[in-house]
Amino acid sequence: MLPEIGYLALICSGVTALLLLLPPFFAKKNAILPLGWLSLLLFLFALSAIGILAYSFAQDDFSVLYVAAHSNSELPLLFKLAATWGGHEGSMLFWLVTLSLWTLLFAYFGRTPDPLFKAKVVAVLALLYTALCLYTLILSDPFERLFPAPFQGRDLNPMLQDIALVFHPPLLYLGYVGFALNFALSIVALLSKTESKRFAADSRSWALLSWGWLSGGILLGAWWAYYELGWGGWWFWDPVENASLIPWLLGLGLIHSLIATERQGLYPYWSLLLSLLTFSASLLGTFIVRSGVITSVHAFSIDPSRGYALLLMFVVFSATGLAVFALNAKTEQARVQWRWFSPQSGLLLLNVLTAVAAFSVLLGTFYPLLFAAFGFGSISVGAPYFNTVFIPLVLLCLLTMLFRLNGRKPYLFGLAAALLCTLGLIGWNIRLDPLKQWQFLPFLFTLLACWLLFSLVRYVVRAYRRQHLQTALAMVLGHGGLALVVTATMMSGYYSSDLGIKMTKGESAQLHGYRFDFVDSEYRLAANYTTETALLTVTANDKRFALYPEKRFYDIRNGMMSEVAIKPGLLGDLYVVLGDKSPEQQYAFGFHYKPLIQWLWGGGILMVLAAFSAVVLRYRAGKENA
Repeated sequence: MLPEIGYLALICSGVTALLLLLPPFFAKKNAILPLGWLSLLLFLFALSAIGILAYSFAQDDFSVLYVAAHSNSELPLLFKLAATWGGHEGSMLFWLVTLSLWTLLFAYFGRTPDPLFKAKVVAVLALLYTALCLYTLILSDPFERLFPAPFQGRDLNPMLQDIALVFHPPLLYLGYVGFALNFALSIVALLSKTESKRFAADSRSWALLSWGWLSGGILLGAWWAYYELGWGGWWFWDPVENASLIPWLLGLGLIHSLIATERQGLYPYWSLLLSLLTFSASLLGTFIVRSGVITSVHAFSIDPSRGYALLLMFVVFSATGLAVFALNAKTEQARVQWRWFSPQSGLLLLNVLTAVAAFSVLLGTFYPLLFAAFGFGSISVGAPYFNTVFIPLVLLCLLTMLFRLNGRKPYLFGLAAALLCTLGLIGWNIRLDPLKQWQFLPFLFTLLACWLLFSLVRYVVRAYRRQHLQTALAMVLGHGGLALVVTATMMSGYYSSDLGIKMTKGESAQLHGYRFDFVDSEYRLAANYTTETALLTVTANDKRFALYPEKRFYDIRNGMMSEVAIKPGLLGDLYVVLGDKSPEQQYAFGFHYKPLIQWLWGGGILMVLAAFSAVVLRYRAGKENA
């Protein structure tokens, strides 16, 4: 009975969304706008639906087809709840919950002074909700019954049975769906001929929040790939990874464009267009993950009718947004004296670079599909293409940020300090691994990233002396985080040390100054899998510690997963993978040393904090000026 109530709650949410289309018409007659109550009702109905689905998972109700396909009675409770959004139907329901949450937040906390404007924005969001709700009810029903009910479920994909994957999808959805607010704001601003500075002021905080959540989701996904997939990397240029990177890049350009529009009235066309394109990219990402047209370990393979429906929604909303922009984009331009070498020109260049980067990722992701669709055969586009494209783009971004911080006078002391740091970092890894050599690209990028860090330190000191450090906090965190990410990417990409070897108990191996002794192995029975764990003792500089890599066999799914053992460190991680065992009782091991990989996670966290701190500071400033 409960699943039917959940389906009814989903229907009621769709009806509530239709009611939210009416307030703009009543506002013209000076009637009361029940935006808050209706938005709250919308959220409660959607929350009830997903709550009932989660309860069905917790109770092992295998009469629900979706539960039977993605759960098992032996699955730990935490992963049962995560399975609620671990498949296609549940993820679409979570999409709706997230959209209803953003609608509720805007209805209560949107600071636009015009109630009619707010009502129109909520109506656009309600229209999006109605379309996706119909799609879910008709083509992706998460409450569909299965008769007769099986005694046991199929279990959750072993790759998703991880703590990072419990939180990774919700963070991504919060980012994806949050950009719907910027889409709605731009549509209404274009139709209402809203002044560009007012539009930017209304939009900027929402863009920062969405980009912050999306950044957190991408970071968590990269961390999961690093320690779960067993290959030692954190980004594979997988189509589904690219699906989240495209709106992230466009959202980054949107934030910078909104800053220029709000402060100086510059680039209003960029702000409006990027608001539309960022959400369109989010819809495209939804299509990529759930259409089945692209193969990926992250994708949901579904029937073509669902994929066509998602593609139709993407085309309709994107085309409508671009048509509104083309017909109504007649914004005023600020009269600012233009200079080629100025902070304003730097912002414009960053907009162009992020847009080019997003288009390059889009092209590389869909080119194999188009190549095959036109009958030219099959082709793969991988890391070499993306790396070749991104190297000059990231280089230009670093140079632009350095110019914006230092102006035409280079910070020579910072450059000298950065040179010493770069030589030290690279020299340290070469000394411990004679097979590594000096290379130009990692040297150049690490030098520029370290120079950016020292320039930011000088900027912080100057801001403190002028007593406006608080206003500079978000910029410093964001750019400093990017500098750390670039440094970690270069060092871990070019100066990692790897060793693949077969060992029997009692044998040892050496890598990067560490000695690994294979002591023993043991089998253990867990809740829904069997694990074989190896015991390795590691010795370096008279210090000793143990590492425990595992191989897990999941009986229900008949799948094998490696659980790597990692010893994190400020200068680098030790990373050990346990492979297969031969009939001669030899175990395959993969030993890796990943320099500065912790800087990558730290840099990502700083960028997330930059977005949220900017929102907090804007909120405080708004309260003080109110």
